Formats: sequence, structure tokens, C-alpha cells
Amino acid sequence: MAVQVLSESQRRKWDSSEDQLFYAQPRFVQHLDGSFRQRLTQLYQDRIPARAVVLDLMSSWVSHLPEDGVYERVIGHGLNEQELVANKRLDSHWLQNLNLNQEIPLKSESVDVTLIVAGWQYLQYPEAVAAELLRITRPGGMVIVSFSNRMFFTKAPQVWADGSDKDHLSYVGEVLLAQGWSKPEFLAEQTRAQGLKGLVGGNGDPFFSVIATKS
Repeated sequence: MAVQVLSESQRRKWDSSEDQLFYAQPRFVQHLDGSFRQRLTQLYQDRIPARAVVLDLMSSWVSHLPEDGVYERVIGHGLNEQELVANKRLDSHWLQNLNLNQEIPLKSESVDVTLIVAGWQYLQYPEAVAAELLRITRPGGMVIVSFSNRMFFTKAPQVWADGSDKDHLSYVGEVLLAQGWSKPEFLAEQTRAQGLKGLVGGNGDPFFSVIATKS
């Protein structure tokens, strides 16, 4: 049983329609800027071991993995079939609405690293998802939850919509810790914009990541 952290009011969304409807049309666009994506890929380069089994949870048409990364298997999950088919880094994938069913259809201790990018902010039952991720992760494996300050506001639960960047980091860490993950590591960085804007000191999307390990 997952340890509950959120109240029912914190799980509510402005748009309570089925998530499958919102994500029915593929979005072949980048939701985060190049500076954020570059930092994310570097983080994956640094943290994901070679030959790892990687789960890209709440994925899309890109996984942001380093081009030269060699993995035993990359498994994708999401809500849009066309986006997942277009993601050439995925060896397999499945569709599932985690706000309706949090049971992940993978064997216990079968995954080394789970990646969640700009997805946690849409989970209404993150405690159950975090507990399932702990179950499927091998000892010593990790989860990496990354996000910026962007969101589809109407689809974000109240806990995320009402929170600051600092609140978001604390909230993700609290949920992971409550389910038995190690004390999380927090990254909060301001990226430098790419191109001319960066040359004159302009900022890119802020980069936040919460990293936790299974003992």
C-alpha cells in the first residue's frame, strides 16, 4: 500500500475530462527549450550506467538520451501511440493512463533507471506510482524526475498548479521518500539560453531534477 501524502483537494484538476482526450492528437513539438534539453541529456550521460534497462515513463516522441548511450533496453510509456512509435530510442512501449490505473505492467526488480520528464506534474496519484516504481526497480537503481516551470495548467493537479518551483522539488521528494526511496538529491539550476539571447546573458528554461535511489 502506498503511503498517502496528498489530500483529495490537492489531486483535483481544473480540467477533469479524460486525459486520453487531451493527448489524443500527437504533439511533435519540443515542450522545453534547447538549453534545458541539453542539460537533461548531460544528466543522463552522467547518471545512467551503460547497459541499463531504462524506463521512460510518460514519454513522447523524444527521450533526450545521449546519442552514443548504449542500453540493454529502453521501454517507453505514454498516452499517444503515434508519438511513441516515432520515438526511435524505444525498444518497446505501452499506453496507460496512470491517473486511472497506477499498476505498472513490468516485473519486480526488472528496471535500472526510470526517467520522468515534464510528466510528474500531471499525476493525481503520485504515491502509488512511486511505490510501483520502487517495486520494479532493481536494488541500486534510481528514478530521475525532471521538470521546468512550464505546464498545461488545466491538467495539473492543484498541488502543482498552486506551488512554486521550490514547492515542486519538495513535493516530489516527499512523495518518493514516503514510499521508501532514499533521501533524494535535488538539482535546481538556471540554464543559459542558446544562440544570440544566451550571448547577451539571457536565461533558458530553469532546470529542476529530483534523483532518488532504491537501497
